[in-house]
Amino acid sequence: MSKLNRFWASRWGIVFAGAVIGILASLLVVWGNPKNMGICVACFERDIAGALGLHRAAIVQYLRPEITGFVLGSTIAALISQEFKARAGSAPIGRFLLGAFAMIGALVFLGCPWRALLRLAGGDLNAVLGLAGLATGVAIGVSFIKRGYNLGRSHRAPAVVAWMMPSLMIGLLLLAIFTPRFLRDADGNPTGPIFSSTQGPGSMHALLVVSLLVGLVVGFLAQRTRFCTMGSIRDVLLMGDTHLISGVIALLVTAFLTNLVLTLAVPDLSLIKVGFADQPVAHDNHLWNFLGMVLAGLAFALAGGCPGRQLFLSGEGDGDAAVFVLGMITGAAFSHNFGLASSPAGPGPYGPIAVIIGLIVCGVMGFLAREKV
Repeated sequence: MSKLNRFWASRWGIVFAGAVIGILASLLVVWGNPKNMGICVACFERDIAGALGLHRAAIVQYLRPEITGFVLGSTIAALISQEFKARAGSAPIGRFLLGAFAMIGALVFLGCPWRALLRLAGGDLNAVLGLAGLATGVAIGVSFIKRGYNLGRSHRAPAVVAWMMPSLMIGLLLLAIFTPRFLRDADGNPTGPIFSSTQGPGSMHALLVVSLLVGLVVGFLAQRTRFCTMGSIRDVLLMGDTHLISGVIALLVTAFLTNLVLTLAVPDLSLIKVGFADQPVAHDNHLWNFLGMVLAGLAFALAGGCPGRQLFLSGEGDGDAAVFVLGMITGAAFSHNFGLASSPAGPGPYGPIAVIIGLIVCGVMGFLAREKV
């Protein structure tokens, strides 16, 4: 076991994890997920919020099993490695707000860091602006960290705290399997929740068991290797450490190569389309693609992990990460209920205002939550 642990901690381990994630993300598109959205934590949490009726955007409602798989896969890995430990108590309301604003920024761009990489692997050059914004936001967060920013330490918590997020995910999985309807319309016909899109991105998905299995594999690998897109940029800026970013590069390269092979083998798939215009579930407003991800990157840096990493941490017992995840789901609901989320036509009517407000709030938090002046 110690030999295996050394492998997971090595550069080859993180490269292996990134490569597997990249391949599986591309295959999920073939199996039914939207193009350039084989895996997107922000988009999938948005779909979950819609399925639960927290927002009513009919085209983005589905209980994505991948999210459940990420958490439970991490839980399994943490139990095997004896890293499953209950802890919580580090500025929960601050982490909740960071999660909400991270989601707002991601939905202005239309994707999390993982989807930005997958969009680029599919030829969407708008992702370059998003990734540049992500790096800028993380750099701003790193500058706060260097000046003493710290939300405080988490503390040991009762064991039940560690099981809350995995239990919640099991509940979501059961709802996804049985899709009960809890309400009736005026004619007595059953209606949602649970809602499920009949058109748009929410209607495009792989088989439930396939999505769940992919999620379990990704969750297991990411927990063992500490895979994190935000952390990869942070480590380069803070310490010049390229360990994590080697896994991110592996994800990008293998996703591109998988897309290329599949496109050559089955031209009708068209998994690569180079350019800015008419990309799947994307817009080409460069300013807000950039600034949306600046906000997301800053929030991720201040919270200590990208949305995928927060899910994996919540699966190994971290209650603070779980609060961030719930903040993201709430942020998704606000984004669609209040006209903040973008669409292929461009940013929502109030999305730019929300991004500016989010940058101010995160900036104030980064400045004031310091241990030293």
